[in-house]
Amino acid sequence: MDIERQIIEEIQGWSEYALEVPNPFFNDLPACPYAKSAWLNDKVGFTFSYQKENQTLYTALSQFDDTYDIVCCVHLQYEEDPEQFHHYIGALNEAISMGIFIQKDLWAMGFHPDDDQDGEVFDQSFEPVTDAIYAITFVQRLSKLEISAETLKKKGYYENYLSNPETAHLWDERQELYRRLCDAGNQQKNA
Repeated sequence: MDIERQIIEEIQGWSEYALEVPNPFFNDLPACPYAKSAWLNDKVGFTFSYQKENQTLYTALSQFDDTYDIVCCVHLQYEEDPEQFHHYIGALNEAISMGIFIQKDLWAMGFHPDDDQDGEVFDQSFEPVTDAIYAITFVQRLSKLEISAETLKKKGYYENYLSNPETAHLWDERQELYRRLCDAGNQQKNA
């Protein structure tokens, strides 16, 4: 569909504009150091949901097979309250860690169109491609994300990020779920 093509083009444009370039907030590393490679290697997948439902997201979680490094689940109808939207994603990550979607080695992150935009982190002059308003849930491997995060942490990438209590909480939450994943894996090996 035309709207899907436009949204993909817009997300890729935002990636090039804001995520793939050096950013002082992240110790002059790109905000997403792996984004450019993922796009170049066709490792960014998309699903689209036109109803205010989560079945499309649940399918992406239960069928995640590493064809893509990240799957962007675009919600054209979504929870309007950003706080509720992010609370749901936190609960979703807990459900993933309990095996509700079979695979426990997944992590979901969200973008809501009404999230506070931090002008100190990102230049706000990006020109959208479409008038469509949407939320996104990003799905990727938790283990791959954690291994990458440890490498980036050594380079000072997270210094500013971890000084913010809100984002530091997300870091701690992800670390805890990864620890549980590793502990469960070690228990299976020792059984």
